[in-house]
Amino acid sequence: MRKSWLFVLFTLAILGPMSLGAASKVLYPVAVDGRWGFVSKSGELVINPQFERAEGFVEGLAAVRLGKWGYTDATGKVVINPQFDKADVFSDGLAAVRLGGGGPAPFNPFGGGGRYGYIDLEGKYVINPQFDEAGAFANGLAAVKLAGRWGFIDKTGKLVINPQFDEAAAFSDGLAAIKLGKSFGYTDASGKMAINPQFERAKPFSEGLAGIRSNGRWGFVDKTGNLTINPQFEEVGSFVKGLAPVRQAKRWGYIDPTGKFVINPQFDEATAFSEGVAAVRQSKRWGYLDNTGKFVINPQFDEAAAFADGLARVKTSGRTGYIDASGKYVWNPSK
Repeated sequence: MRKSWLFVLFTLAILGPMSLGAASKVLYPVAVDGRWGFVSKSGELVINPQFERAEGFVEGLAAVRLGKWGYTDATGKVVINPQFDKADVFSDGLAAVRLGGGGPAPFNPFGGGGRYGYIDLEGKYVINPQFDEAGAFANGLAAVKLAGRWGFIDKTGKLVINPQFDEAAAFSDGLAAIKLGKSFGYTDASGKMAINPQFERAKPFSEGLAGIRSNGRWGFVDKTGNLTINPQFEEVGSFVKGLAPVRQAKRWGYIDPTGKFVINPQFDEATAFSEGVAAVRQSKRWGYLDNTGKFVINPQFDEAAAFADGLARVKTSGRTGYIDASGKYVWNPSK
């Protein structure tokens, strides 16, 4: 089963830069000779490589795979035994987990089938496995799929918005993007349509604005549905501290909330700002620039993720490492 466009978009958004911790120590997943462990912000190996796969820490726990998926704490102790076929990050104290189902496929990198439920930080089921698909909680609600339709549940598992949508995404700024038929719109937390379905695509709200596509071009609307920036771009990202990446004539730049270019289109790819810098690709290499468009870390990487908690994951020659805000490696590339 192919995941919906909104589900993939918002899952990636939620997973984002994966270091992340509400734990006392911030730890980052690294691979050494095919096994995964965790390093500290200073690059010290804190949890020895022992897992087949590891995700980032969120709310004090990280999903790890040892045959099946479970969770480890910041000491390396597996506190929720590996038992799940898929395990997502924690959000609002709950994590979606899957029992059963197949693995990844070309059009479905997340795998399909099985049933999703939600566990708490102790590994106890709060909501029993029953859903075809399930998203992370945001603003106390999570998008779930039942019998081919998406709706929203609260943290007790009660359906707050009945399954009725063809696609549904996580709430952001109080609204969630949904799809009905061939059109996208936005619902509020009560299930009332805040912006009627009318767009070809719709992205999450950020700083009061959301990217929408109409007649093949992207623009932005406010939370009342009014167009604040007319559709004119080939692609857009989210606003962060007043700047959003947009693509025009096959080049990426950054605009302000009025639609004016602050950083002219010149990049092959561009991402949203995080911790004051944004990853951009120029001449096949990724680097980082500040909000004036000046490179603070010159393009040199094959891949580059957003900064989180002071570090960014980068990849070069098939190996992954972490750099600090000066561009210095705190964990040398490995695999």
